[in-house]
Amino acid sequence: MDRAQDLSEDKIMARHRSFSFEFKRQVVLDFLEGREGMRELARRHSLSRNLIRLWVQKYEAGELTDEVVDAVRIAEYEGKIAELERKVGQLTMEVDLLKKGVQLGRQRSVVTSSIVSGPKASPSREDAAR
Repeated sequence: MDRAQDLSEDKIMARHRSFSFEFKRQVVLDFLEGREGMRELARRHSLSRNLIRLWVQKYEAGELTDEVVDAVRIAEYEGKIAELERKVGQLTMEVDLLKKGVQLGRQRSVVTSSIVSGPKASPSREDAAR
């Protein structure tokens, strides 16, 4: 019973591993060039043979190349650029709004008015002559 419980805990603790493009390519080339067999590669790197077969198939189909990696990286960068451009637009609108608020505040402080009496009347020419 303890063994079954240990195995289930191992499955819970298992993590998804990701491997770099260079590592995958090196494993595939080691296999294709006959430097090591699939079983030896799997043992040495703690990989399943099916995973190595999948990498070999992708390599032979041209899906495990620098161009694919570069295309993925470019797509990630383009997404980040779009996100940053949206943020710049949002911040620009906020700055414009704040500038207009400051301008309106200055205009209101120049024109003095009272809630009770309203805006001050301009002096007339008759008042100026006295």
